[in-house]
Amino acid sequence: MGMSKLNIDQKSVRDLFTEKNTDFLIPDYQRPYAWGEKECRTLWEDLFLFAFPDNDCDKFDSDADEYFLGPIVTFKNEDGEKEIIDGQQRLTTLMLLLRAFYDKYGNMKNDKAIKTSKLIEQCIWKTDEFDEPDKSALKIDSEVATDNDKEQFLNILKTGIVNDDMKSSYANNYRFFRDQIKKFLGSYPDWFSFFPMRIMKNCILLPIEAESQDTALRIFSTLNDRGKPLSDADIFKAQFYKYYSSKDEKDSFIAKWKELEVQCDSLFHPISGTPMDELFTRYMYYERAKQGIKSSTTEALRKFYERDSYSLLKQNQTFENLIDLANFWNDVQNQSVERFSARILRKLFVLNYAPNGMWTYFVSVYYMAKRDQNGMLDDESFYQFLDKIIAFIWAYAITNPGVNALRTPVFAEMINIVNGQPVTFSEYLFHTKQLQNAFNNYTFSNNRPITKSMLTWWAFQDKRQKLLRIESVLEIEHIYARNRQVKEQSLSDPQNLESLGNKALLEKRINIRATDYRFADKKKYYLGFETSQKQQKQGTNIIELTDLAKNAADFTETDIINRQKNMQTQFLEFLDHNGLLSAN
Repeated sequence: MGMSKLNIDQKSVRDLFTEKNTDFLIPDYQRPYAWGEKECRTLWEDLFLFAFPDNDCDKFDSDADEYFLGPIVTFKNEDGEKEIIDGQQRLTTLMLLLRAFYDKYGNMKNDKAIKTSKLIEQCIWKTDEFDEPDKSALKIDSEVATDNDKEQFLNILKTGIVNDDMKSSYANNYRFFRDQIKKFLGSYPDWFSFFPMRIMKNCILLPIEAESQDTALRIFSTLNDRGKPLSDADIFKAQFYKYYSSKDEKDSFIAKWKELEVQCDSLFHPISGTPMDELFTRYMYYERAKQGIKSSTTEALRKFYERDSYSLLKQNQTFENLIDLANFWNDVQNQSVERFSARILRKLFVLNYAPNGMWTYFVSVYYMAKRDQNGMLDDESFYQFLDKIIAFIWAYAITNPGVNALRTPVFAEMINIVNGQPVTFSEYLFHTKQLQNAFNNYTFSNNRPITKSMLTWWAFQDKRQKLLRIESVLEIEHIYARNRQVKEQSLSDPQNLESLGNKALLEKRINIRATDYRFADKKKYYLGFETSQKQQKQGTNIIELTDLAKNAADFTETDIINRQKNMQTQFLEFLDHNGLLSAN
C-alpha cells in the first residue's frame, strides 16, 4: 500500500488556530471528551514550567524555546472541514484554556492585554478581514454522536459562561483553568500577558493533514500506542448515525448501540479488534454468503462494509439483524433453555472447545438464514447441522492443520445454507485409511487445540455426561501421571504418555498434587473427599473419570492403548454416521 502524500509542517498554536480557513470538526464517530482535572492540571503545570523556567519570567527565550504538544491528525471532508482523527482531547482542552484566558483578559484595558485578547479571539472565532471576531462562528465544532455535553462545550466557547448546574468535563475543566488563572494573576500580576502569549506563540503542534479518512486512520494507529485507536465499529456507528434523519431516531439508535456495546463486551473476547468488531465480522459472513462470495481470502471488515458507500449500513434491517445475532450468541453463552433443547446445548458446549473460531461464523450464517420470525430454529435440523460440523471441523483439523485451510470447504457450505441447500461437504469427504493414518501419526500434545477438542467431544459421547457451565475452566489430565513415568519408567513406549488414550478433561479447581501420582491416590480427587479440616473437596463432573475411579484398580499402558483405539473407532463411526467418509 503506497503512502499518499502528507503535509506536515509544525505550527505554533497561534499559526494553526488563526489560519483563515481553520474549521476543525470533531466528527461523529469520535469518542466523547475524556480529559479530567488530572490531565488539565498536568498540562497547566507543564506549560507554566515551560513559560517561566525556574520560576523566572526573564529566562524564557521567545525566539528559540518551544514546547511540543503533540500531533493533530486530520483530513478534509467533502464540506471542507478538517475532521480530527487524532488530537481531539488536546485541541479541545487548548480551546477551553484559551477561552478561560480570554474571559480574564477581555476586560483589561492596557496595551498588552488588548493585544493578547485580540490574538485569542482569532484563535477561537472566525474573523472578518479586519480581524473582528464573529462570536457566533467558532473555529471548532463537535458532532460526537455519543457526547451529550457537546452543546455545553460550544456554549462555553461562545459565551465564556458556566453555570453551577453544568457538570460536564468541559465545564469542570473550564472552571479549573479559570481558578488557576485567577491564582496566577494574584501571585504574578506582572507576568499576566506573557503566559497566554507564550502558549500561543511557542507551543508547537504537528498538524498532519492526510488526503483521506483511511490514510488519516492509518497514521493515527501508527502514532498511537497510547490512545485507543478508532475501531471499525466506531466508523460503522457514524454511518448508521448519519443514515437516521430525525433526532428521535438518532437518539434511539445511540441508546440501542450503547446496549449492544455492553452486551458484546461481555460476550466476545477477540484476539484483535473490539468485541463490537467481532459481531460485525460474524454478521459479515452471512451477507457474504448471500452475495455468493466463496473466495477464501476474506477482505478486511471495513473494506467489506464500505462497499457502495456503506450501502449495507443504510438498510433498516441491518442494525436489527446485528441486535438479533448478538442476542442469539448471548443465549449460547448463557446456555438458554428457553431457546435451546438439552441436546443442542451439549453440542454447543463441545463446539465451544473447537480447535478454531470458524464454527462461530458458520453457526452465525446458519442462524441468520434459518431463524423463524421469533428467532427460533428447528431443533432437529439444527442438531443435525451441529453434529455434522463438529465431525467435519475436528477431522479436518487432523488432516489439514492450519485454520485457513478450513475456509475453502466452509465458505462453500455457507452459500448452500443461505440458498436452502443441505450442508454435505461432498467435495471434501475423508478416506477412512488416510484418516486412520493421520490420526495414528498425530501428536496430541497439550498445546495443540485439537487435543482438548477431541477430549471434549469424547466426554460428551457418553449420554450420561451432564452439561457443564460454559465458563467452567477445564484442563487436560494425564490419567497415567507424568510423574509416575519419571519414577517407575513402566511404559514400554514413553510416547503413550501423551497419547489421547491417556488424556481426559478435568476441572482446573481439582488440583491434583504432583506427589499423588499413583492411580490409587488420584481416585479420591476424581470422586471428591473430605479434608483433614473437614472440608468437602468436590469431585469431577466428568463421568468417565468417576466411572474409572469406582471400577478400576489401576490404569496401565494397556488401558491407554485400548482407550485410544476405542476413541479412534468411535470417531470414525461418528464421521460415518454424518456421511463424511467416502465410499472408496
